Amino acid sequence: MEVLTLSEIARALGASYNKDVELNGVCIDTRKITKGCLFICIKGERFDAHEFINEAYEKGAAAVMIDRDIEPDGCFVKVDNTSKALLDLGAYYRSKFSIPLVGLTGSVGKTTTKEFTYLVVSAKYNAIKTLGNLNNEIGLPQMLFTIDNSVEAAVIEMGMNHFGEIHRLACAAKPTIGLITNIGVSHIENLGSRQGILKAKLELLDGLEKGAPLILNGDNDLLKTVKSDEYDIRFCGIENEDCDYLAKNISQSDTSTSFDIIYGEKKQSVTIPTIGIHNVYNALSAFAVGQALDIDSQLCANALAKYIPEGMRQKTVKLGSITCIEDCYNASPDSMRAAIRTLSNTQGKRKIAVLSDMLELGEYSKSAHEEVGRLVGENKIDMLYCFGEASKYMADECKKYDTRVNYFENKEELTKNLLENIKEDDTIIFKASRGMKLEDVIHSVYDRWEKK
Repeated sequence: MEVLTLSEIARALGASYNKDVELNGVCIDTRKITKGCLFICIKGERFDAHEFINEAYEKGAAAVMIDRDIEPDGCFVKVDNTSKALLDLGAYYRSKFSIPLVGLTGSVGKTTTKEFTYLVVSAKYNAIKTLGNLNNEIGLPQMLFTIDNSVEAAVIEMGMNHFGEIHRLACAAKPTIGLITNIGVSHIENLGSRQGILKAKLELLDGLEKGAPLILNGDNDLLKTVKSDEYDIRFCGIENEDCDYLAKNISQSDTSTSFDIIYGEKKQSVTIPTIGIHNVYNALSAFAVGQALDIDSQLCANALAKYIPEGMRQKTVKLGSITCIEDCYNASPDSMRAAIRTLSNTQGKRKIAVLSDMLELGEYSKSAHEEVGRLVGENKIDMLYCFGEASKYMADECKKYDTRVNYFENKEELTKNLLENIKEDDTIIFKASRGMKLEDVIHSVYDRWEKK
C-alpha cells in the first residue's frame, strides 16, 4: 500500500480526526497488525474490535478508525460506520491508480476463472488477484489496499448473497473489464429466482467503465440474452456458434483437457491441466480477458497450461491405477451437475460418485438433491456413495436407475464400505458443500489405502 495520511482519509470519508499521521497499511485484525498501519475497528457477530484499540496501538498501529463516542489515547479518525467506511476507503484508494482491473462474478466457477484469468493477465502485467475468500465487502477493500505503484493490473473476484452487494463491490473496485461466469441457482433462496440472480450479477455494470469489455457465457440461457450499447459485450461458449470465442475439438484425458479456441478468423490450441467442460468455459473466459488486454494468444495458451487446482477444487490424485477427483471445496446444484458430467466423461473402468449435502438451499433443498440423484442415474454412474440428511433424497431418487446406491448415516461407515469396494482403474469423484467436511473421507481413504 502507498502511504496515506489520516487527514486525507478523513477528507475522503467526510470524517473527523484528532491529529495527522502517515499510514502505510490498513488492518482489521490485531493478529496481523504491521507497524504504521491504520487499524479499523470492525464490529462482528461475536466481537467488537473497539475492545482491542490499546492492543492495536501497542503492536504498532499508527492510528485507529472508530465509530463510537470514545477518545482513544492515540491518533484516530471517527466515522459513522467502520464497515461501510472500510469499503469507501478502499474505493478511494483504488481511484488513485489507473490500472486494468478485471471484476468477475457468477453463480459458480468464480474462483477457478479468477485463477485462470490471473495466469493470463500475469503473462503481460505484474498483477495481483483476490486471495482466499476476500471477495465480500470486508475482504475486497483489503485486496484493493494491496495495490501499489509496482502493481500493473488486478483480478478481483466479487461474491454476494443479496441484492446490492455486487453494486457496492463494483463501485468500489471500478473494473475496466467485467466478467460473469454463469447464472445458476446459488443464493436463489435470497434472490427469489434465476432472473433475480441475473439482476444481482448485472450490478457489476454499476461500477464498470462505459465502453469496457464485458465477457459473458454465451451458452448460458440467461446471460446470452444480455444486450447493451454501453459495453463491448463478448460472448464465450461451446454450443452457441454466434459466440465471439468458441471452444471446439474438445478432448479429455484423466488429467487434462485440450481444445481449440476459434475467434474471428483465428484459432488457438489450448491444453489445461484439469478436466470438465465447466473448466473449458472458465479457461475460455480467461482467454477472452487476455484478448481484451491485447495479450498474445500463444502467451495466453501458455499461461492457461500452468493452472494448478486450488485447494479441493477438482484436484486429481492417483492411488495406483485409481483416479480420485477432489471437488469438495463447495457445492451447489450447478457445480454438482458439472461434477457428475465430468465423472461421466472420464476414462475410468467404473465411475463412483461420493457425494454429500448441498447446504443453504432452503425450500429448494429437497428438489435439488433429487435432481442430483436423477443426474447420477441418467449419466450411468456405476456407484453412488452418500451421507447427510438432505442426501437421503439424492439416494432415494437414484435408486430408480441402474446405479448401485449406498447411503450411510455417517462418514466412517461410508469410508469403510468404499474401501471394501473400490477396485483398480476406478475413477472416484468427491463432492459436497464445505460444511459437510467430506475431506475427512478423502484423507481416511488415502491413509487406509496406503496401509493395505
